[in-house]
Amino acid sequence: MKRLFTLVICLISLSQITKAGYLTNTLTADSGEAKRDTVFASPVVNPAAPLLNAYQNTFKRRLDSIQKEVPLDYNEFVQSYIDIYTAPGRRSDIAHVLGLSKYYFPIYEKAFHEAGIPEEIEYLSIVESQLNPNAVSRVGATGPWQFMPTTGKIFGLTINGNIDERRDPIQASYAAAAYLKDAYQEFGDWLLAIASYNCGKSSVERAIDKAGASDFWSIRPYLPTETRGYVPAYIAVSYVMNYYNKYDIIPQACSFSIKNDTVMVNRAVSLNGLAKVLDMDASELALLNPAYRRGIINGTPATARRLIIPQVSNDKFGALYAALNGDAAVAAPPPLYAVNTAEKHPVKRPAYHKVKRGETLAYIADVYGIEVQDLKDWNNLRSNRAVVGSRLKLNEPLTAPAEKKAVNKYVTYKVQRGDTLSEIADKFDGATIEQIKELNGLKKNVLQPGMTLKINKV
Repeated sequence: MKRLFTLVICLISLSQITKAGYLTNTLTADSGEAKRDTVFASPVVNPAAPLLNAYQNTFKRRLDSIQKEVPLDYNEFVQSYIDIYTAPGRRSDIAHVLGLSKYYFPIYEKAFHEAGIPEEIEYLSIVESQLNPNAVSRVGATGPWQFMPTTGKIFGLTINGNIDERRDPIQASYAAAAYLKDAYQEFGDWLLAIASYNCGKSSVERAIDKAGASDFWSIRPYLPTETRGYVPAYIAVSYVMNYYNKYDIIPQACSFSIKNDTVMVNRAVSLNGLAKVLDMDASELALLNPAYRRGIINGTPATARRLIIPQVSNDKFGALYAALNGDAAVAAPPPLYAVNTAEKHPVKRPAYHKVKRGETLAYIADVYGIEVQDLKDWNNLRSNRAVVGSRLKLNEPLTAPAEKKAVNKYVTYKVQRGDTLSEIADKFDGATIEQIKELNGLKKNVLQPGMTLKINKV
């Protein structure tokens, strides 16, 4: 009996120790101190095993509670990105993004609501650019939604020497919504649509074929390396943006005005000149209007352009009216190297530019009103590095006469909303659906409004 009593006492003590350990671990998880070295350790049969499950369940439960239309799955890949975004060295970045979201998220939500896609996809812009409208990737993707030039133009964004709507959070958000909606209609899965935003629809299609499955986690091993982490990063950002307070992250105030007015401008106006007239910070005005590459709003009577300004007091309305209706103080001088001016008289740019110390390809491209990718193509460059002393071609090389003749064998047609290949083929004598697809490299019959098609001449 004495031995039995001793055994019972030991078992009770062991139970109390296990419960104490469980509570300690749960509190640690709620405080936000992630422990990757223990959470995903291989299962071991010992009294501490339930502690690991409890820690994992904390994150899963939180993700489940904020999930709406887009699945927010939890696994080791998601956890690894949660660890990254909540690391002490990254918390200031999250605090900064939380402040910026007060301005950018209402813009995204309006565009997404009108397009009929889940508003929570707005978190994807944080993965793309950290809500920076002037972000440029190493391959030339630009703006808060990181559009490449070709894709941006396909989805209706204007890109030329004066304006780059990839940087415009309003226009770019509508373009991103259109892309994601189209991708969802093709794949029927929001995580696959998000993956395609990073690597393209064709890469997702190939991964589906290889995996023999149609969900992200099954095809993940067959996707490009970057895309394998892209969706987990989106889920992790969604988590952090909702549970930042668990990590003692205090949102920073937005560094520029959130309450603004929108004015349509039908003439050329200098942002710097306007800032002086209205006694505003020129850098803030530029940040609110990031699409204007030269700091000039190139509005015309035929095409008015949007101007975003911080709300002004009543006593400044007169100055604002004068500034936008003929005041010489803000009249914009013609750009030195205009590409698509309203007057249609672009100034001829020089044939070459000699790279000076401190210059980058992005800077040189901006000076001459051309795309970084064009500059790289014309000079056979593989990186964005500008070698000091090198001579860069600033114009597209002339094609041989035979090539020019071949180019003139077709006409172009800009796709309108609702157009089909069959209807377009009917508009041109001798054109067929197969000819149009072959000439434009189309694998499917899907068209996007704004894309330009080549049509064979008869």
